[in-house]
Amino acid sequence: MRKSRKMHWSSVLKRKVVWLAVAGVVAAGLPAGAGSSFAYASDSHRPDNAVIVWDRNAQTAIWDIARQQPQVQARSFAMVHGAVYDAVNAIAGTPYQPYLTAPAAKGNESTDAAVATAAFRVLSALFPAQQERLKTQYDESLAAIPYGAAKQRGITVGDQAAAAMIAARQNDGAFGSQTWPVGTQPGQWRPTPPTLANDGAWVGYLKPFFIPSASMFRTSGPPALTSRQYARDFNEVKTIGSVTSTVRTADQTQAAIWWHDRHLGEWEIKRQLATTQRLNTLQTSRMFAMVDLAEADATTACYNEKAAWTFWRPVTAIQLADTDGNPKTEADPTWMPLLVTPPHPDFTSGHTCFTAASMSALAYFFGRDDISFSGYSADSGTTRYFRGFSQAIAEVINARIWGGIHTRTADVQGAKIGAQVTAYMVGHYFRPKR
Repeated sequence: MRKSRKMHWSSVLKRKVVWLAVAGVVAAGLPAGAGSSFAYASDSHRPDNAVIVWDRNAQTAIWDIARQQPQVQARSFAMVHGAVYDAVNAIAGTPYQPYLTAPAAKGNESTDAAVATAAFRVLSALFPAQQERLKTQYDESLAAIPYGAAKQRGITVGDQAAAAMIAARQNDGAFGSQTWPVGTQPGQWRPTPPTLANDGAWVGYLKPFFIPSASMFRTSGPPALTSRQYARDFNEVKTIGSVTSTVRTADQTQAAIWWHDRHLGEWEIKRQLATTQRLNTLQTSRMFAMVDLAEADATTACYNEKAAWTFWRPVTAIQLADTDGNPKTEADPTWMPLLVTPPHPDFTSGHTCFTAASMSALAYFFGRDDISFSGYSADSGTTRYFRGFSQAIAEVINARIWGGIHTRTADVQGAKIGAQVTAYMVGHYFRPKR
């Protein structure tokens, strides 16, 4: 089974249309146990699922207060849920491969105490300035658990899982001093208006959570400036991604803004699926860990790719098109995109890497692609609805073009990287024990 699964993923990932990599998970005919075991326990649909509670608490710390950008959020969520998963998995008797560790457990420890402790310890290490507020949340969680040996042993398991995660991420390269090289030649990245910022280069050098190397999914790079593909990419984003575009529809505009919201809809979607699919605590912890770690490593791989190619953004390419040597492109010195361009290179797209990783992880976990979900964005003031995981990948690929901040090739290649990261995870991590 393991050999055939690897062969399937290898063939899927060679396909040009990346969302087929997600649909291909279903076609693989994986048994339910390969993704998740849906033999519901009597407490499987509790509204107070501790993993969901502490995911919300994590989002408050990571985004509402710390305002970490998506590429930084990915590391923080991965640390929290990697530790939570190891704690819950240990208490359940380690039915799945641990991520880092399997603390000693008899199975009668309080899972809620372990979840709260693992999440609290990791968040406190990440955000020492929030220690007092986090401690209040932690105390409230523990107060709801009856005092006794089970509670104390659960705390111990959570402590050990968190300690392993914190130790593993020491000196991992986070918040390093790297910057993007600023070029002056055609095709080379340079800071973009209106911010003219240079930020996030360290993400490409972050120690991955599970892939052996941040550069293992290196692409052949962006199309040559004089190629037909480059001209097609250029003219598409120029036409539909302009702030004054007359061909972009209202729904496309809303989608572009929705996907650009720094308060990521993916976090809400993850919690929503855990609830609507009636996951118990173990299932929720495994799903969250798989999604969050895949997102983190896909983001690192993507930023490593950005560093390798340092390709200019559409706003630069369009304003300076008279320098690219391509007769099928035309410069517009006043052109601006719908969205504010992020402060890093175009190739590949970080958001498509991230979303393809999360959606393909969800498709693998559930063993299907036809689960509906939705998410709200305050930035767009809208809720977007999806019939399945592949639809979300298809939309984000387009949305980054509609917003004027990425080319199609950068989006598609980024999504392929995200799917490749998930494929590696499927073959090496979080597998059921035989």
